[in-house]
Amino acid sequence: MSSGRLIRNVVTLGGWTLVSRGAGFARDVLMANYLGAGAVADAILVAQSLPNMFRRFFAEGAFNTAFVPLYSKKLEAGEDAQGFAQDAFNAMAWFLVAFSVFGTLAMPALVYAMAAGFAGDARFDLAVAYGQIGFSYIFFVSLVALISGVLVTRGRFVEAGFVPVLMNLAFIAAMLLADRFGWDMGLTLAWTLPLTGLLQLAYSWFSARRLGTTFRLGLPRWTPDLKRLAVIAGPALLAGGVVQINLIVGRQVASQTEGAVAWLAYADRLYQLPLGVVGIAIGTALLPALSRALGAGNAQEGRDAFNRGTEFALAMTVPAAVALVVIALPICEVLYQRGAFGPQDTANTALALAAYGIGLPAFVLQKVLQPLFYAREDTRSPFRFALVSMVVNAVLAIALMPLVGFVAAAVATTLSGWIMAWQLWRGSRAMGSEAEFDPRMKARLWRIILSALVMGGVLWAGTIVLAPMLAAAGLRIAGLSILIAAGIITYFGFGTLIGAFSPAELRAALRRKRG
Repeated sequence: MSSGRLIRNVVTLGGWTLVSRGAGFARDVLMANYLGAGAVADAILVAQSLPNMFRRFFAEGAFNTAFVPLYSKKLEAGEDAQGFAQDAFNAMAWFLVAFSVFGTLAMPALVYAMAAGFAGDARFDLAVAYGQIGFSYIFFVSLVALISGVLVTRGRFVEAGFVPVLMNLAFIAAMLLADRFGWDMGLTLAWTLPLTGLLQLAYSWFSARRLGTTFRLGLPRWTPDLKRLAVIAGPALLAGGVVQINLIVGRQVASQTEGAVAWLAYADRLYQLPLGVVGIAIGTALLPALSRALGAGNAQEGRDAFNRGTEFALAMTVPAAVALVVIALPICEVLYQRGAFGPQDTANTALALAAYGIGLPAFVLQKVLQPLFYAREDTRSPFRFALVSMVVNAVLAIALMPLVGFVAAAVATTLSGWIMAWQLWRGSRAMGSEAEFDPRMKARLWRIILSALVMGGVLWAGTIVLAPMLAAAGLRIAGLSILIAAGIITYFGFGTLIGAFSPAELRAALRRKRG
């Protein structure tokens, strides 16, 4: 795969992720308006985080990191890739049926494990009720992740990228209907989750069917390929468990303060925008590209894909990180401060957002570096690195809680994220030329960082100049838009001037060619 095609795939996935996250912002604004940061908001966020946590654990984490390289290699070799995908689908489906039943029955224990601070008040019973309604989402969305892995490997990035959009549109529609007809907002959101999963699965299934790939539920077969899949997925499953333990630690710290779960969740949604648009899109597109390059013995193609992916990711996310730190408060004021979401909620959310923003480049580097290991079917090394990161996260979150309160969870996440990225980088040094920065990447990295810092200075000055607009209820959106536009112009203008990137190269990479 050429670097141009890789970037086109990243932009396709990132574009749809941007649409999804834009719809997600609208969803979060509605949630903040209707629920604020009170008991119902805390309860629904914890309840819905449970199936999403296990989704990242089983499907998007362990399963897909093992499944995509094996499926890609079967496609390249002309073997029975469809049969392998069908066997994987059946095995996952039956496991998920049993796990969904178990999780629903064990919901009180799961809520306590996630947010012990809820015990003894209304948030606990609400979270249990909402969780029992929505936990079956894990069944639908995990199968969606598998089918999306097939779609991405087959080059269907548009279909795979549109799936998350459906969720946010469904939640927006549900909240508007609940407000219109006077439905209970918490119950409405709880029931919307599994219904959304069914909608996403139906869309993915029909998208795969148009490719000639039809999935039918049947009894699983324990084939040699599935055994190989399980062997590779095992360490990745454990690594995913470590990551989720980090999440649980953060939730436990936040649950000690009413409203903190919501503050962290709203901040998390904001920094997840650049992470999803660029970082996750890069990782998703890079894994099959590296797998094919390694399978074909083409080290130069693998190195080119890694370097151009890293360059593109940092060029997009380093300025985003600076912006999230410098203008965290105006962003949160414009997006969230209305209805039940007050100034104190805004200030606390902005504090968490700034802490997450510092870690954004580390989270993106993880998405770029992990495919180097997974393409080689090495899931053990990332697991060892994740264990170290988990210990650092837990120690920091607990130790900092008495000093900085709920924001300790965000600070610990950021610092452990940088340690994880550093370990991945060190581990990749023994891989050969594909994992090395080429001269172009080395020449542009410092220029990207300098351009982002200059942009940060302009944003800081802009908050002072535009303070009256940002404080006026009717002008806040316009003021923030001007501020962001000034930052974008500064970053790309100064970056082009000093050679951080070339608009001509980007246009050439994105230009679709026929032939």
